[in-house]
Amino acid sequence: MEVQERTGPAPPAQWYRWRRRLLPSAVAEELDLDPDGRPGRRRRTLRDWVVDFACFLVAVGIGLLSADSVTNDPNTPASLAALDQWLGALACAVVWLRRRWPLGLAIVLAAVSMVSNVAGGASLVALFTLAVHRPFRYVAWVAGVSVALIPVFFWLRPDPDAPYVLAVVFTAVLTVTVVGWGMFVRSRRQLLLSLRDRARRAETEAGLRAQQAQRLAREAIAREMHDVLAHRLTLLSVHAGALEFRPDAPRQEVARAAGVIRESAHEALQDLREIIGVLRADDHGDESGRPQPTLAALDSLVAESREAGMKVGLDHRIADPDAVPASVGRTAYRIVQEALTNARKHAPGAGVDVLVAGAPGDGVTVSVRNPAPPGEVPHVPGSGQGLIGLRERATLAGGRLGHGACDDGGFAVEAWLPWPA
Repeated sequence: MEVQERTGPAPPAQWYRWRRRLLPSAVAEELDLDPDGRPGRRRRTLRDWVVDFACFLVAVGIGLLSADSVTNDPNTPASLAALDQWLGALACAVVWLRRRWPLGLAIVLAAVSMVSNVAGGASLVALFTLAVHRPFRYVAWVAGVSVALIPVFFWLRPDPDAPYVLAVVFTAVLTVTVVGWGMFVRSRRQLLLSLRDRARRAETEAGLRAQQAQRLAREAIAREMHDVLAHRLTLLSVHAGALEFRPDAPRQEVARAAGVIRESAHEALQDLREIIGVLRADDHGDESGRPQPTLAALDSLVAESREAGMKVGLDHRIADPDAVPASVGRTAYRIVQEALTNARKHAPGAGVDVLVAGAPGDGVTVSVRNPAPPGEVPHVPGSGQGLIGLRERATLAGGRLGHGACDDGGFAVEAWLPWPA
């Protein structure tokens, strides 16, 4: 089975560039959306600049409100108010470094905000950044200490415009809200990245399944090629050897052998053309027009072997071969075909007995036996590969296959295949 892949023109580099600009730099780096095709570098995107500028404005806005209250507070000396404003201005300036050192900046600004009222906005922005970019354990420690120090701060420097309890509760709720918002942003980013990883794993697994299906299909085609061509080529070898060792044979026998050679060569070429056609099939799944052999073609296979000079006895005990499932019948046919090919190569001149029996619910039994060859047989290179393929074919069909030497020096191949009731 072939898997059709979706192909098309790749998105232009401008598309990746704009997509990267609209995402946070941390997410764009994880998604490898570098427009130059290199691993993503941590640099601010257009969205980062907008968010950083907004955070700076928030810190400055809260700082200006706090600076006004500090200036109008009669209990605050002018020198302390000036120090408060200078520290707040410096804290607002270092907000631009929040992405590089989120943890350190949050700790420093939390400490500065205990001295400077104007630095409170910058401290909230730093806590938000810490919640976005660092795990919860760091956020819990820094935010917990900040919330715990809020009552101490307002005890030492009370707000002239609000009661003590109201100022403490409002500041604590504001701090917890900012931290919760940052954690929500972080969880949303992690969800996006996890979905990306899941999609990549799904694509990778789909690709591996497609490669495995293609490999299994090619292995099946290779086994089919071996079974079919080995049978045809051994017929050619037998008749060509007969013509070589009996040049004085009658003209009728020579003509008959030449006809078998021609027909076998033609069939071999046709089978090879079909297999190549399967390999070259288009994406619509075009297949060869010739049907696959089943048990109904077993008589033709035995007759073909007899014409090649083999002594084959067939005991076919299945009254209606067409009733056998197509896959089981095809597997049984290939087992008999390969067994006859092996007998022709390794026991030339010996008789072969083929037994095929079975019934629905009992399964199909295939037995191919031959006695020891009458003379010495030279070694055939590449022996045993066909039997390995037969065992695998029978296993895939849900059956089993065994083979080995008999007590009389012969060889037997026996298989059982399932035939549901």
